[in-house]
Amino acid sequence: MKKSILLVVLLTLVAFVSGAIAAAPPKAAGTAPAPAAPASTKPAKLDKFTGEVKSVDAMAKSIMAVKGKEEKTFVTDDKTKITKGKEALKFEDLKAGMNVVIEYKKDGDKNIAATIKASAPKAAPKKK
Repeated sequence: MKKSILLVVLLTLVAFVSGAIAAAPPKAAGTAPAPAAPASTKPAKLDKFTGEVKSVDAMAKSIMAVKGKEEKTFVTDDKTKITKGKEALKFEDLKAGMNVVIEYKKDGDKNIAATIKASAPKAAPKKK
């Protein structure tokens, strides 16, 4: 009698365990969980340079700006926005001597201008 009760209990236990395993969602074989999305999707932080245009290279579509003893060369691309006040400018409108504020990103050893805000140079004070 004890053997029959033990057998029934074991069979019931096996039935419950196999039912629980069958109800579990199937795991995909050989697939790793998807990588988490990047923490932030903000655009890369832009650096800022304020100075005066020293030279403009129309062939390379680059400008050299200077502030004190510091000189930097910036290249432009199709996405570069060039403005003077509220007016949009073309690359050809940039001239040596203009004051500029350039927001740029570094790409290796290149400085790629995202925005160039130009203004006319300040007039020297008149002497009496």
